[in-house]
Amino acid sequence: MAEWTPHGNPQTEPPGRCHLLDQSNLSVQLYTLRERLAEEPEAVLADLAEIGFKNVEPFGLTNFADVLAEGLPKHGLVAPTTHSMLGTLTGSREVEVDTNEVLDAAEKVGVKTIICPASSPELWQTRDGIAQVAEMLNKANALAAERGLEVGYHNHWWEIETPFDEGTGLDVLASLVDPAVRIEVDTYWASVGGTDVNALLGRLGDRVIALHLKDGDGSRDNKKQVAAGQGVIPIMDFVAAAPSMRYGVIELDDCSTDKTTAVRESFAYLNGK
Repeated sequence: MAEWTPHGNPQTEPPGRCHLLDQSNLSVQLYTLRERLAEEPEAVLADLAEIGFKNVEPFGLTNFADVLAEGLPKHGLVAPTTHSMLGTLTGSREVEVDTNEVLDAAEKVGVKTIICPASSPELWQTRDGIAQVAEMLNKANALAAERGLEVGYHNHWWEIETPFDEGTGLDVLASLVDPAVRIEVDTYWASVGGTDVNALLGRLGDRVIALHLKDGDGSRDNKKQVAAGQGVIPIMDFVAAAPSMRYGVIELDDCSTDKTTAVRESFAYLNGK
């Protein structure tokens, strides 16, 4: 596997590479196909099933709960994880969400882990700011646990780029939340944030429930993201560094090509086809 560099050559696949991902633990963040999902949700789910997916990761769960509750079993799909804002947070991305309403939607769809997808970047510049995020997650997790569910957090680059004694802001968060709170490491954005992703995954250990797997040129330009295996990010190295993860979640925040095609190509690469 080629070593990651900000502007290296597309990664190549060594002969006989051992694959750690397959249909059972590959998922896709539906935000990738958000435009089509808004217009033709049934067709999106049918396409994902035809590609070979068994799992999906919804977003906007309270808006799509009815559609997903009916459509997922129809196409042999499940949604073990979802992205949803939780509780109350301050900052430029101020949040005030009824957590119990989100948990109701999760139960309706069959989701087991509700993952907060983002929080205000400025909160991640200080310990006090990260402590606010931790408090929100701990409160949400207590409510979720009453229903046999769990919560987690998903990173962008801003949780990574400010250094702390523990390492990244994500490390600080892990030290402040209940051990039952999970982490979904977005490996692309962690790379962009400037950390050693393999080392980060090692420190977080079995807190890591899932990885977001995306590829691109290693920049913040979403349009430069590409199908897995076609950019410079050593995705399979990250997968190997997180043996306790339950799901590898394909995502493109955006791209300059057809997104359904990019998802199909990502699935083929990660599934070893």
